[in-house]
Amino acid sequence: MSRVAIVRGADPPEMTVRALEMVDAVAAIPAEKPVLIKPNYVNTEHPSTGITTDGRVIEGVVKFLRHHGVKEIVIGEGTGFGDTFQAFKVAGVDTVAERWDVRMADLNKDEFIEVRPRDPLAMKRVKIAKTALESTVISVPKLKPHRMASVTLSLKNMMGAMTPKGSMHTSLSKSIVDLVSVIRPSVAVIDGIIAGEGHETGGNPVEMNLVIAGTDPVAVDAVGAAVMSIPPQAVKHLRLAEEHGLGTCSLERIQIVGDPLEKVKRKFKTSLAARLLQI
Repeated sequence: MSRVAIVRGADPPEMTVRALEMVDAVAAIPAEKPVLIKPNYVNTEHPSTGITTDGRVIEGVVKFLRHHGVKEIVIGEGTGFGDTFQAFKVAGVDTVAERWDVRMADLNKDEFIEVRPRDPLAMKRVKIAKTALESTVISVPKLKPHRMASVTLSLKNMMGAMTPKGSMHTSLSKSIVDLVSVIRPSVAVIDGIIAGEGHETGGNPVEMNLVIAGTDPVAVDAVGAAVMSIPPQAVKHLRLAEEHGLGTCSLERIQIVGDPLEKVKRKFKTSLAARLLQI
């Protein structure tokens, strides 16, 4: 069974470290490769809006990696709207990077390499940032629903590492699976400190004080969906990812450790478009 940790508390860095220890995340991180921490900065809004990744969760990931002797760490993102380094600054990532001597990278300005997804569903070719292809990826999204994909968590977060991003939206769910088949995160950490209701850029914050983590990103996203009271099986890209052998989205086959799902879940408001997708 896939193991996913849910940790509720008041100290985001320590909660993150604890969650990663509970799922033995270090076992999924090869010693010989650099690590790319990939947050979600779809825009440059502050994490308190429920839109972008909290820098304190990023700090917890960095602290965990340093504790386990990981030397080469990059915090990298390619924001969809606005300047990536401005997004880092607003979220406090620049301070984290300076404190821990970690490099920051704008993946929008990276070298891109064209790759062919395995058994493609929608995209026969996709251009991926070289930094992502050459690194062990830790995806650190925000806990929030999405108008077209139902949820935007660790799998969809990989869009920040490809170009052009708009090419994903024709067959979004299938394209997400194609993308993840070439850059599957080795570890996923969902920032549920201040989550977001409604949709991905709605700016409707919900205080949850949660961190969700695991080494099966499909399972982590399934638990994240369930925390928002969105049935994982109703999320098309999670079902397709499971069918594609990328992980499990069946809660019956996921071991949840830490805080029980039933004690932390909440009914999130979602957009009409997302509700229609679940019918």
